[in-house]
Amino acid sequence: QVHLVESGGGLVQAGGSLRLSCAASGRTFSSYAMGWFRQAPGKEREFVAAINWSNSTYYAEKDRFTISRDNAKNTVYLQMNSLKPEDTAVYYCAGTDRYVSGSYLRRMESYDYWGQGTQVTVSS
Repeated sequence: QVHLVESGGGLVQAGGSLRLSCAASGRTFSSYAMGWFRQAPGKEREFVAAINWSNSTYYAEKDRFTISRDNAKNTVYLQMNSLKPEDTAVYYCAGTDRYVSGSYLRRMESYDYWGQGTQVTVSS
């Protein structure tokens, strides 16, 4: 069983930045594919970014967000810049130790483990 814990959310003004972290348990983190999703009030959960075991990255919107990982710390990060009020959502970390090809990392069903989420609020 893999346990994921997100941190780094908070309140930020439009145009600001936040870095989310997701700490994972498990001794084989380096082989996991990891993703970030978000869910705004009244909306469905949507894909934000993913990174696979070979550090290939996938984005819904590449220009403002950057996903990275530190296998020594069992942690995946989401750097968010130029934040907009529409980025306000609960951000969830997800992981899988199954092999999933790149495009499928955009799908929620590709992931087996989920964190509890961290709230990001962007004020105008």
